[in-house]
Amino acid sequence: MLKLWELFSCQVIRVAAGVAGLLLAFITLAIKTYNCVTLGICKSDKEMNGKTVIITGANSGIGYETALDIAKRGARVIMACRNMELAQKARDEIATKSKNENVVVRQLDLSSPKSIRDFAQDINLNETKLDVLIHNAGMATFTKKTTTEGLEITMATNQFGPFLLTHLLIDLLRRSKPSRIVIVASELYRIANVNMENTNPVNVFPVYLYYVSKYANIMFTLELARRLEGSGVTANCLHPGVINSGIWRSVPFPMNLPLKLIAKIFFKNAEQGAQTSIHLAVSDEVDGVNGKYFMDCREHCLSRGVSDMARARKYWDVCEKLVKLRPDDPKI
Repeated sequence: MLKLWELFSCQVIRVAAGVAGLLLAFITLAIKTYNCVTLGICKSDKEMNGKTVIITGANSGIGYETALDIAKRGARVIMACRNMELAQKARDEIATKSKNENVVVRQLDLSSPKSIRDFAQDINLNETKLDVLIHNAGMATFTKKTTTEGLEITMATNQFGPFLLTHLLIDLLRRSKPSRIVIVASELYRIANVNMENTNPVNVFPVYLYYVSKYANIMFTLELARRLEGSGVTANCLHPGVINSGIWRSVPFPMNLPLKLIAKIFFKNAEQGAQTSIHLAVSDEVDGVNGKYFMDCREHCLSRGVSDMARARKYWDVCEKLVKLRPDDPKI
């Protein structure tokens, strides 16, 4: 009798496992179908011959796919990357796939003011124009770390670095008008906030600061757009979607195991995630559009908190102090 019960129990478990597997497969298929139906695709076939585009963090993920697409359109693509070895390999792949040899690599560590200033000086000296600046690079970490200047590393890389770089390149962008600034933010800003009493949050849980930096990116974009109104330079930001990309590599074992499964089922791939960046960089549909937030290649609404312009202006002043803008630096 016990043997029969054990056999029956095993059979029930097998059937239950099979049903669970089929259910998971059906849910996965449904999610992937929904993602494909709602996915925004850059439909512009605009050529970019004669244009110069800078893309930060272009050696992998959505930065790589953005660089590849724009190189295929004939632009001069400047890949601004921290790791030169990986960047050069990516550059060679992009040049081969796009059949465009006018793809170059320049070193840039957005957590380092010196690196940013060296990069900007090289660009201002050697480039005659800059049509699009794409702030794509970003980082997330589980480890508390500060830069040599005492800035929290995630905020320095994702917000303060792009803020300084934009200032140092703004004159070239103005001379190249009409030109565009594209900032990769994230819809995950909605679970965070910028603490105006702790704008250099060195003692805050590092992973949370990724979301804070995206909130800051949007505040930066809105105030930047306001200041650039009528200049011929536009600034817009975007949510690329939740991407199965290298930014999650810092998640420690064993938490990375379920994340890998979730990423495979729910997240966009890098090519899909690059579509809104490409749209904002090349499409005629956004000519003159300024200070907007996009998702899946369409304009999207922002929360009331992040849209508070008085707060954005105050945060701008804070960022100026944190990056130590000099009296002879270009002004926005």
